[in-house]
Amino acid sequence: MSVLLNPKIERKSDPKRALLAERLRKAAEAAVPLSFAQQRLWFLDQLEPNSPLYNVPTVVNMRGTLDAEALRQALEGLIARHETLRTRFIDNDGSPAQVVDAKLRGELNVHDLSERPVPQREAEARSLVREEVNRPFDLRSGPPIRAMLIRIKADEYWFILNLHHIISDEWSLKICFEELTEFYTAFCEKRSPQLPALALQYADYALWQREWLKDEVLEEELGYWRQQLQGNPPVLELPADHPRPAMQTFRGGIRSRVLPAELSESLMQLGTRHGATLFMVALAAFKALLHRYTQQDDIIIGSPITGRNQMETEQLIGFFVNTLLLRTDLSGDPPFEELLRRVRETTLNAYAHGDLPFEKLVEKLHPERAATHMPFTRVMFALQNSLLEELRWPGVVLRFSDPETETSKFDLTLVVQVGERGMIVQAEYNRDLFEPATVERFLEHFEILLKGIVEDSGRRISELPLFSETELHKVVVEWNDTKTEYPREKCIHELFEAQAERRPNATAVLFGRQSLTYEELNHRANRLAHYLKKFSVGPDVLVGICVDRSVEMVVGMLAILKAGGAYMPIEPGYPRERLTFMLADAGTPVLLTQQQLVARLPKSASVLCLDSDW
Repeated sequence: MSVLLNPKIERKSDPKRALLAERLRKAAEAAVPLSFAQQRLWFLDQLEPNSPLYNVPTVVNMRGTLDAEALRQALEGLIARHETLRTRFIDNDGSPAQVVDAKLRGELNVHDLSERPVPQREAEARSLVREEVNRPFDLRSGPPIRAMLIRIKADEYWFILNLHHIISDEWSLKICFEELTEFYTAFCEKRSPQLPALALQYADYALWQREWLKDEVLEEELGYWRQQLQGNPPVLELPADHPRPAMQTFRGGIRSRVLPAELSESLMQLGTRHGATLFMVALAAFKALLHRYTQQDDIIIGSPITGRNQMETEQLIGFFVNTLLLRTDLSGDPPFEELLRRVRETTLNAYAHGDLPFEKLVEKLHPERAATHMPFTRVMFALQNSLLEELRWPGVVLRFSDPETETSKFDLTLVVQVGERGMIVQAEYNRDLFEPATVERFLEHFEILLKGIVEDSGRRISELPLFSETELHKVVVEWNDTKTEYPREKCIHELFEAQAERRPNATAVLFGRQSLTYEELNHRANRLAHYLKKFSVGPDVLVGICVDRSVEMVVGMLAILKAGGAYMPIEPGYPRERLTFMLADAGTPVLLTQQQLVARLPKSASVLCLDSDW
């Protein structure tokens, strides 16, 4: 488990903010409006109810002597402390609103598998985890939090904490486990938890945000983004293994790759030399890789930020995360150092205007919408630090792992996690577009690219290495090893005739809805070859062929060879003067073409239309 890493954010305390929120909360009715981010998730839930897409689960392996009742009491204490965990979301006269329940018991769903045969325990536990992770929440009836404890054996448990994204984010998960640690420890030691009082609750923040973000403030923030996103920027088109469905799908998978610790250290040193963070360096490398894959110069990527720019929000569990759109111009094949400068400038400006919620941006800028993808971008990037890999409770060690997910909100989301073991690069991808092997190869290319950047950051992005030695050998040597043994004493048309003898009914040529078997193609080519003999076509005689890609093209080429001549291909798009010169210079007695091309051709040769002169 990890939290988002912002490039550099100065957090401030604003006493007026707390007073304003308190005044607004008192003036509001029991049902409080949603924050802008919450409102988007609420509408998505209405469009596609009973979906686990916005579940935020955490899976923890617990080893030691666990007090299950103390854990339940810790959950209850956490829920009592944070209103978001007691919040229901309703339709209040056509507008979404949040209602905070006064009290909610901390439910802990316990499964004891310790009496099962050993081989069955883990398989059954994984099944329970998968079922919990993919079970949707009912936002209307609540609660937006669930907890499950699976006992594997006397000193081993699996704990699953599942929250809906409408009341949580990555930062919130860190708060959850920090405070669960204090609550659990306090109950085990029979003392009161030592946690500071919260200055605000999330509903206070939602009210403050709606009061603050309007009029001059809203227009100032929108002004930057209108300029940044002007010109109807293209959506990134990654080459996919499968056609894009007509409607956006969310069937996802995850692939990961561990990078060496020394690589992340070298990348941080590179960033320091250029006044950039590791986030900026990794983002620039990711964009370079996307450019190599797509050849697009104008690339927009979404990136989540914590959205907690005030100290009062730092200890709140809630949905604060915002999405920034980071647009970079990669034209001119710049050196990586120049690309890094562009990315750094874009990132700093975007973070300076990061208070505008993405939902408000979409509402005001009216981007072209499609059922196949989210507005503006299909690709996301995040860098996470503070990996929460292990915690210690009285008598218990907690180790965190990533749950198996079956959803993906975007075509591709690349997450770079920075921890003690180095960097872990994780790709969440849409399974309806990409095969797992394709995503694994993408991660391998990313690592090779990063190593090439460290070796020489002055190289242009087109010159940075992408392939491993094995893959390079396959592309350059193996795929070009096309030598095939065949009877050297026979010509191509004779080899074709032999194949027509062996497989007369097999399909020989296919174009659109047209097709010819070997027998049909051989018959049509023979007829044309006999006709060409009347024009004295034979050895050392050139025959011009000027046709669009079609079945007739194959018939004409084969017939010329059968007649003993040689064909001279002529591009239909050439200027008439060039066509006249080519035909006169070659001395072709006849020109094979198609009816729709006759008007473009000179009158210097006998013309035969393959599609109309039969």
